[in-house]
Amino acid sequence: MFDNLSDRLGGVFKRLRGKGRLTPDDVDEVMSEIRTALLEADVNVGVVRNVIERIRVQAVGTQVSEALDPGQQIIKIVNAELIAMLGGETLKITYASHPPTVVLMAGLQGSGKTTSAAKLAAWFRSQGRNPLLVGADLQRPAAVEQLRVLGAQIGVPVFSIAGDPVATAAAGLAEAQRLGRDVLIVDTAGRLAIDTEMMQQVADISKVVSPHYTFLVVDAMTGQDAVTVAKAFDETLAISGVILSKLDGDARGGAALSVKEVIGKPIAFAATGEKIDAFEQFHPDRMASRILGMGDVLTLIEQAEKVFEKDQAEATAAKLMDGDFTLDDFLDQLQQLKKMGSLSSVMGMLPGLPKEAKDAQISDDMVKVTEAIIRSMTAEERRKPEIINGSRRTRIAKGSGTQVSDVNKLVKQFSEMQKMMKRMGGGSGGGKGKGSGKGSGRGGLGGLGAMFGGAPGGASSGDIDLAAALGSRLPPR
Repeated sequence: MFDNLSDRLGGVFKRLRGKGRLTPDDVDEVMSEIRTALLEADVNVGVVRNVIERIRVQAVGTQVSEALDPGQQIIKIVNAELIAMLGGETLKITYASHPPTVVLMAGLQGSGKTTSAAKLAAWFRSQGRNPLLVGADLQRPAAVEQLRVLGAQIGVPVFSIAGDPVATAAAGLAEAQRLGRDVLIVDTAGRLAIDTEMMQQVADISKVVSPHYTFLVVDAMTGQDAVTVAKAFDETLAISGVILSKLDGDARGGAALSVKEVIGKPIAFAATGEKIDAFEQFHPDRMASRILGMGDVLTLIEQAEKVFEKDQAEATAAKLMDGDFTLDDFLDQLQQLKKMGSLSSVMGMLPGLPKEAKDAQISDDMVKVTEAIIRSMTAEERRKPEIINGSRRTRIAKGSGTQVSDVNKLVKQFSEMQKMMKRMGGGSGGGKGKGSGKGSGRGGLGGLGAMFGGAPGGASSGDIDLAAALGSRLPPR
């Protein structure tokens, strides 16, 4: 997501590096480049005009900072503007004093509304809530059945009755109260385009359930068209915020960067993949940081904490620093890491990572190759990879369907990773050195980055130390 904009802005800031001061011509050139970058990202033209003017005023009107060079000052200004464009602050969800908290879902057909309703229900469950889904989309064939299938996957019941959508929504509210459910999510019907009948129906549903939140689901891939849809719905429903679906497939990001400025409503959530758990609260400051290539460590930590058990992670970190970390441990960490999403997306959240490393396509196939090689080893070989001689490497390669060179690369990288982590741990026992203990354990990622810096078929950009990134470099929370 935002790949094109990030690359463009990165190029602009790179050219500013090292300049002692910015001349008026420099400012004009920078503004022109940023304007082009935003337009290519499919940001609304009016939004671009306003943003560029605000950046220009700040770039020429602020006092020179002694701590920052001109390039850094521009980055600071652009970062602040991106945060404002993306909504400013994270939308804080508050709950009704008399449950249930009612959430109304609206959007066009094909926007991902029903799937987003289920993802939102899963998110509420992760917050300790007990949601009920209501299938009030009686327009689209199999919409309710789709919702029931998704609800079964996440353990959330789905209520729906045949007939009138407004009556269904009202009955769903009564059912949530009867069952003691504290969150009610109502999925409404959409159409291929905005029409009077659809808007009236969703307005009538809103009247009978009195939602605490009305979320509009828009397809991030539609760019500026998403903003037009948002304006039309907001005039009827007074939406609370926007849920962006398919954000992972949008390399431009125009919808996300336009909607707040045009309609004045924040992006509340974003779907970042097809899986039910690929759904997160939208944090404008974190997203701005990603766009500017500064990573998103907080989101990375939150995702890691969902899949890594604290005690297990700390035990693994201690083994890593003591030099007792085996290929079995690495395989276990790899299984956990896969639950966080693609390795490429994880790498993209790390700060200071070279562009070539972020651009490296670390596919699921590459991960499967690594898993196959390790699983083709004996238990002793996984504990002591130093015993893997030529004949053993040939056997492992045949057993895993890979080349001997792939096995060589994996064994070499693992050995180098062990040495590196042992040095970080102080060189001998205890795991007391930098990056050890709870700091590294909380991330639970060990030396995976170091491995995949040269994993079979992987990136060749050098070792990437995820343990250090998630451990020793983080402030306490």
